[in-house]
Amino acid sequence: MSDLASTESLALVDAFSKQRLLVVGDVMLDWFIWGAVSRISPEAPVPVVEVQRENRYPGGAANVARNITPFGSHIELAGLFGHDPNGKLLLETLSENGIGTDLLLQTGGIPTITKTRVIAGHQQVVRIDRERKVFLSSEQEQKVVDGIMRIADQLDGVIIEDYGKGLITPSLAEKIIAVANSKNLVVTVDPKPGNPIPWKGCTCVKPNRSEAFAAAGVEDLTRNDDVPPLEDKVLLQTGHQLLETWQSDHVLVTLGELGMLLFSKDSDAPFHIPTRAQEVFDVSGAGDTAIAVFTLALCAGASAKKAAELSNVASGIVVGKLGTAPIERDELITALQK
Repeated sequence: MSDLASTESLALVDAFSKQRLLVVGDVMLDWFIWGAVSRISPEAPVPVVEVQRENRYPGGAANVARNITPFGSHIELAGLFGHDPNGKLLLETLSENGIGTDLLLQTGGIPTITKTRVIAGHQQVVRIDRERKVFLSSEQEQKVVDGIMRIADQLDGVIIEDYGKGLITPSLAEKIIAVANSKNLVVTVDPKPGNPIPWKGCTCVKPNRSEAFAAAGVEDLTRNDDVPPLEDKVLLQTGHQLLETWQSDHVLVTLGELGMLLFSKDSDAPFHIPTRAQEVFDVSGAGDTAIAVFTLALCAGASAKKAAELSNVASGIVVGKLGTAPIERDELITALQK
């Protein structure tokens, strides 16, 4: 039996069902319009898409929550959405996916963030975004914090998912981390470089490569040089710099086709996990899958290295799917056994 398919790995996946998590972040509705193209419009040089079907899914921070539900884990979601038709559809979609909505705040005057993708065959033709950046009022922020405090004793971990839409502020982040630390919860973060927040007290912060360099204020001079991650001096310096800046236990940098690189405060040597992807169809949602499985594994008792390995396998599966499709439990088990 391989290291990945070890009894420990399979037992961890089994333990996912016992974990109780909260995702806090910018919630969205993902709308997919699928069709076929057979002609160009006579009105403009654009394809005419003949619609065949439509699907709606949880998006943004809600997609992270959606990636947790297939494992039977209990998941709650905290965020902000609008008093509009898409807000109603979002609630219905979350309910259909078994995601708790008690901590969501609905407010007027803003649209529910909605991303509509038109796909012809396997090609995305256009994406239409409905959104407006909105910051929480002090009263709304306190409602979010009070809600988290109310359920904190029933949680094993918290994921902070920042898409830069205004929900996650330094003040809110500090309060969430304080509550989580007071209950000894795992706290992981998917950051947005344009929203600099001191993530002190977090278990792990998970940027992708471009986000890591942007957060560190460093130019990525070796991105296209095909340098192995453990030989990429600029990348290594950036990871260590972020570990010191954020003062988290770990920094996990996702590297696309090069896998992942884990930096830990109790180790001078970073840990590289090569990619497990067999075929890359669509990278949409891969980061959401990565942080969901990584956090589940940490909550289930895995070391950061083992959690990163499981997360890497899961991400390798979802990039082989079209759209923001989540990882399924049986798919992860099968991939580990291979």
